[in-house]
Amino acid sequence: MTTKTSVPVGESHRARGTVFILVASTAFASSGPLAKPVMQAGFAPEQVASARAGLAALMLLVGVAVVRPSVLRVRREHWRVVVAYGLVGVAAVQFLFFLAVSRLPVGVAMLLEYTSPVLVALWVRFVRHVRLPSLSWLGTALALGGLALVSQVWSGLALDGVGLLAGVGAALCSAGYYLLGEKGAGEQHPIGMVTWGMAVGAAGLFVVAPPWRMPLERLGEPARLGGAELPIWVLLVTVAAVSTAIAYALSTTSLRDLPSQVASVLALSEPVVATLLAWSLLGEVLEPVQIVGMVVLLSGALLVQLAARTPVTPAEPLPTE
Repeated sequence: MTTKTSVPVGESHRARGTVFILVASTAFASSGPLAKPVMQAGFAPEQVASARAGLAALMLLVGVAVVRPSVLRVRREHWRVVVAYGLVGVAAVQFLFFLAVSRLPVGVAMLLEYTSPVLVALWVRFVRHVRLPSLSWLGTALALGGLALVSQVWSGLALDGVGLLAGVGAALCSAGYYLLGEKGAGEQHPIGMVTWGMAVGAAGLFVVAPPWRMPLERLGEPARLGGAELPIWVLLVTVAAVSTAIAYALSTTSLRDLPSQVASVLALSEPVVATLLAWSLLGEVLEPVQIVGMVVLLSGALLVQLAARTPVTPAEPLPTE
């Protein structure tokens, strides 16, 4: 089996990738505050996930077909990665996370899903046989510790077998999203991959939550976001455009310039932004321990970013029996 070695990335490319993943994480983080009023208005979580993926797929297909149709061409040998990316990185991640949230405290479900950077790092170390700098492992550990503080996993702690398995599954699929995205973005145009992957993911979510079973008659009803009241359809369109189409496009494009293990840790800024948005838009209380957690998390992410400047080397061959 061939192993993947890291290719040196220029400072300008690394900076571009960092900006893309941070903006993508901010866009991803807006999904919670935007989707919560929709769910409070009577839409089930899986229906919101299905609607956001379906609308995002439609926006991407139409937009890309008009602006740059050439990127929609996918070579036959690349379709397996595109389909896997859509089913794993779009449909499964969202469905399993919502399932975990329905059976576990939100903080626990979030912590489980965001262990994905550790899984990505382990894959890079033991499957690709690439030795990562010690600073990278330290930064990952700090980032996860900060995430535990931000999500306050000890609040109302309760373990449910199905919820626990769903959370672990969401982490595995999230790790798969970064690894598949990194591979696909290196083989084809990332926007084309995101567009077709979103369409595949939407089809997968339609199996769980068919569009015709949604309470469509409520789309015109108002939902409160902060101090404003907006129609439900406006919130769904915004979630699809900003929190899904733009977020996935920027996140996957960043994997052209950043290694998957770096991008996955930088993406931990998402729960920080989500917490701040929930505090500012939904009036949720921001505890002092969460502020400390944000500082710790972002410090860990910074260490990983600094570690990325150190050239990685192939690891020693693993001993065989």
